[in-house]
Amino acid sequence: MTAPTEDWRQERARVLAQARVVVVKVGSAVLTDAQGLSMPVLENLAGQLARLRNLLPAGDVASSNAGGAEPRRLVLVSSGAVAAGRAALATRGHVVETTGLAARQAAAAVGQGQLMQSWDKVFFAHRMPTAQVLLTRDDLRARQRFLNARNTFAELLEWGVLPIVNENDTVSISELKFGDNDCLASLLVNLTGADLFINLTSASGVLAADPQKDPNAPIMDHIDDVAALDLGQLCGGKTSVGTGGMYSKLLAARRAAQIGVPTLILPGREPEIITRAFAASGICPAPQGHEPFTGGTWVCPARHAIPRRKFWLAYQSDPAGSVHVDAGAAKALLHKGGSLLPGGVCHVEGNFQQGGLVRVLHEGQSLGVGLSNYSTSDLKKIMGLKRHEVAAILGDAHYPEVIHRDNLLLDAAV
Repeated sequence: MTAPTEDWRQERARVLAQARVVVVKVGSAVLTDAQGLSMPVLENLAGQLARLRNLLPAGDVASSNAGGAEPRRLVLVSSGAVAAGRAALATRGHVVETTGLAARQAAAAVGQGQLMQSWDKVFFAHRMPTAQVLLTRDDLRARQRFLNARNTFAELLEWGVLPIVNENDTVSISELKFGDNDCLASLLVNLTGADLFINLTSASGVLAADPQKDPNAPIMDHIDDVAALDLGQLCGGKTSVGTGGMYSKLLAARRAAQIGVPTLILPGREPEIITRAFAASGICPAPQGHEPFTGGTWVCPARHAIPRRKFWLAYQSDPAGSVHVDAGAAKALLHKGGSLLPGGVCHVEGNFQQGGLVRVLHEGQSLGVGLSNYSTSDLKKIMGLKRHEVAAILGDAHYPEVIHRDNLLLDAAV
């Protein structure tokens, strides 16, 4: 007899109990107020993360009794540099607008040091050493740099150091930006081999409808299949002080779900919210004076995780172009596990080189992304042609596939 599948509450309790590596992302709307960084919020979060670190993962009880248990390993992705810089300048009589890229980069340069200094101060009270890690997308796009970053994170976590990560806003250009720290955090879930992604937001959880259209929409306690949601219909706009919003948080959760990692979306301004959420699943007692927290939204992982290599190639950078395919090619890709052949391509957009990341579209709908074996110019010469016709144009030195199925991720969250 097949064992019954655990429901989402059982899954949440199990993951919260067993997770050994946890990525925690906190946004600007949680960390800042009109005066800049809110130190009471930072202090409360530092205390919660210290307690989370010391909650031994289930299964380590025996090693704990033997004196060999290891605390949970945490990675903190922290926004707030631009808002902190803007507030710091205001206290010195410089009121600045940060709508343009150069202004945001300058404000981040002012605020990043203050953000890190504030975090270091509040974690010092809990004897938690911290490390500043600033990344651009190129650090994760180039395979060797990705591996170097992974090794650095592994060493920091082995030492018991808390990496505090932010986008390197001061030097990032549009082609190298993650877009927001939700995207960055989802990529770090893969890089660090995390078991759990906690996203702290200014909202109480994921609403069942766009709050602009339905102010009374209830909070969804869980999402079984985040890939099935129409995020454009479901989500409202971006937050006033950050660059994210619930759309980007669910897109990040969808990416994490693809590699089998669940996301817990919590209201970050609620006191002791992380500890109370763990208490609700019976992992630890609720903090004195607080009830366990049963709200927020649990985003379930995909039942069949994709290989982490496919995750890396799909999200290493934004697609540089698009390849439109016919109905036969779409059917082969979606239902037969096939590769994309030149004969199935009917239109090419963009300007990409061989090995570039491209979208695959059919009738305006995105099927996924993949690495193209051909540049834009070569693909335009051979699209719609059979193999022997391709050889007549390009000679023998050509690939049979435009995108090999091993280099294709269907239903990519881009």
